[in-house]
Amino acid sequence: MSRFVVSARSTGAGSATLPAMSLYAAATQGFKLREVAVFNSTATGAAMQLVRLTTTGTVGAALTEGEFDEAFGPAPLCTGVNTHTVGPTLGQVLYTFPVGAAIGAGMILTFYDDPIVCQVGTANGIGVITTGTGQIVDVTFIWDE
Repeated sequence: MSRFVVSARSTGAGSATLPAMSLYAAATQGFKLREVAVFNSTATGAAMQLVRLTTTGTVGAALTEGEFDEAFGPAPLCTGVNTHTVGPTLGQVLYTFPVGAAIGAGMILTFYDDPIVCQVGTANGIGVITTGTGQIVDVTFIWDE
C-alpha cells in the first residue's frame, strides 16, 4: 500500500451542493483517507463538512496527485479535483467543523488509526462542502491505495 497527497487552493467558494474540492476513487482502486486539512484564505469564517460523494456531477479542474515515496511507490490511481460546477450526489456527512474568520484559520482531520474507506468506482468520493456562505479554501487530502 502506498501513500499519496493532493493539495491546492479551491478555484471557487463551493456551497452546500458544490464541493470546494474532492477526491475520487478509480475504476479499479478505492482509497483509505488518512488526513484532510482545510484552511481559510479569507477573513470570513465558514461552516464546513466532509461528505461522501456517490456521483461526480461536473468536476472542476483535475489536480496533480503525488506520492510520498517517489522512488518506490506506484503512481496514484485516485484523482483529486477542484471546485465542482454541477453538484454531485451527496452521501453521508462524515464531519462538520468550523473554519475561523481569519486567513490561515483551519482544521486538520486525521484518520491514521481508523481510516475512512472509499470503495472502488469512479463515482465514489469524499468532498469538502460548506453549509453556509462558501469560501475559497486550501485543501489537502492524504490517502493510501
